[in-house]
Amino acid sequence: MKIDRMIGILSVLLQQDKVTAPYLAAKFEVSRRTVNRDIEALCMAGIPIVTTRGARGGISIMEGYRMDRTLLTSSDMQAILAGLKSLDSVSKTNRYARLMEKLSAGTPGLSAGDPHILIDLSSWYKSTLSPKIEQIHSAIEKGRAISFWYYSHRGESGRSIEPYYLIFQWAGWYVWGWCRTRQDFRLFKLNRMTDLKTGEPFSKRPAPLPDLTAERVFPPDFRVKALIRPEYKWRLIEEFGADCFTVQPDGNLLFSFGFTDKERLVRYMASFGDGAELLEPPRLRKDIAAFAEKILKNYPVT
Repeated sequence: MKIDRMIGILSVLLQQDKVTAPYLAAKFEVSRRTVNRDIEALCMAGIPIVTTRGARGGISIMEGYRMDRTLLTSSDMQAILAGLKSLDSVSKTNRYARLMEKLSAGTPGLSAGDPHILIDLSSWYKSTLSPKIEQIHSAIEKGRAISFWYYSHRGESGRSIEPYYLIFQWAGWYVWGWCRTRQDFRLFKLNRMTDLKTGEPFSKRPAPLPDLTAERVFPPDFRVKALIRPEYKWRLIEEFGADCFTVQPDGNLLFSFGFTDKERLVRYMASFGDGAELLEPPRLRKDIAAFAEKILKNYPVT
């Protein structure tokens, strides 16, 4: 991809005093004409690149602009490369692995990412998630709308959006874009999308970055207090953190947290079986009992 190659060229120019166009063409496996176009694009982006002719000529970054390579230590570069490598875990290609090799070339003793850090951004649904990421990424780059069928606790509906950002947050992948149905920017979880299609080009509008604070994205409508048996401490720590409960004198855990919707709250409390008792809000105790009764109907005692 062009952006990957341009980042690679810029990295080479930052690490070396001067290089030639044939050298860059061979390294990135493109023609000299393509390298010249990339250099021109970098200049248009504000990078002061100088080209000189002759036996000692070449391509370099203007003196005084070059970043001191000591600002990025070997450990810094390995951390960057490990992050790039993680992007291949959700892709069907190895484009970022190739980019790593180009970035690390010419730097003695630098491996392609920290070998002690393994980052996998995929999920249990990798077979269906990776194609969505690639398709949405392509639509964002080409400025094309996407349409899909979306499922949430509020129901299901067809949506058409103008996509702007792919986001990995809360252990899941999302797309941020202008929803033509709601006439506003919205965040959509990729695993809840089916029948994804790429549509027509759209004129890009100013796109603010989303506010991804938990309070904004998951506003708590229900403040919960519940007593949880101590054998479920591991679940509370894994799912909500160690600050979500206090240990009571009898060993039970007083759990406090906010939930966005009643259905998720009821199902979560029921998942503990008899190992949890909801204290607040008291009006939802009947909902949990009704949920349990529905389950019992599917498993009659004979």
